[in-house]
Amino acid sequence: MTDAYRQLLDATIAHVQGLKAASVRHLAVAPETFAALAAPVPRRREPSISTVTPINASISMPAKPAAKKTSATVSTPVSDAKAAAMADLRARVLPCMKCPHLANSRTQVVFGVGDIHAPLMFIGEAPGADEDEQGEPFIGKAGQLLTKIIEAMGLARETVYIANILKCRPDTPGQTAGNRKPTPAEMDTCKPYLLEQIRIIQPRAIVALGATATDGLLGKSEGITKLRGRWQEFHGTPLMPTYHPAYLLRNQALSEKRKVWEDMLLVMEKLAMPVSEKQRAYFLKP
Repeated sequence: MTDAYRQLLDATIAHVQGLKAASVRHLAVAPETFAALAAPVPRRREPSISTVTPINASISMPAKPAAKKTSATVSTPVSDAKAAAMADLRARVLPCMKCPHLANSRTQVVFGVGDIHAPLMFIGEAPGADEDEQGEPFIGKAGQLLTKIIEAMGLARETVYIANILKCRPDTPGQTAGNRKPTPAEMDTCKPYLLEQIRIIQPRAIVALGATATDGLLGKSEGITKLRGRWQEFHGTPLMPTYHPAYLLRNQALSEKRKVWEDMLLVMEKLAMPVSEKQRAYFLKP
């Protein structure tokens, strides 16, 4: 097998894996492609360009009008590689048993959700009961408020990435309801998965939601009240600590909502997002 053919085969496999990770289940294949697949594999003793060129030509998809292209047809090697890397990470995280007490009590692992190409990432501490049941982070009442905050920024939940430091719901022995904070040891055990997610996504900014997530990421004990609104750095990425949405559900004072929104304005400015006068005026007294 020639080097060019091997590279082409590897790229094709990576592309298909990326499509699979993106939930693409069907592909249009031209008759020429089937003919090319049935052709003998070129051997190393036939390294000429004339051998390689017909193969490259035969597996290219038929040209389509630009207006009809989908995200699957315009994927690049970089996006394919990210999708494949995230799919591989997910496959390793879902059966994780590093914390037996959490693995035995969880309903399912809550991996993360959103756009793996997102410039903005939100990180919380751990899944709650709703998240454990449905397998998606921030979908309970606090998550619904987070979604509203994201939309107020002019974004959509699907255009950011949302994850937790801990991928399993902390067990609550002896409790029939409620949640508990993850321990530092639990977060340290699970954090390498999050670090790999960040490495794959490469966000331009991170928002740490709440004191526990901030402490778990930064290892600082100053308290969220002092840290919020001040840019920090996490493995080379700007990080903005802010209050957890659950805090705003408990304390709905306009002044507290404004503090979180001011933090989001700083994030928007960091990402060079447009900020309207209406957005700047949110939660200000008339």
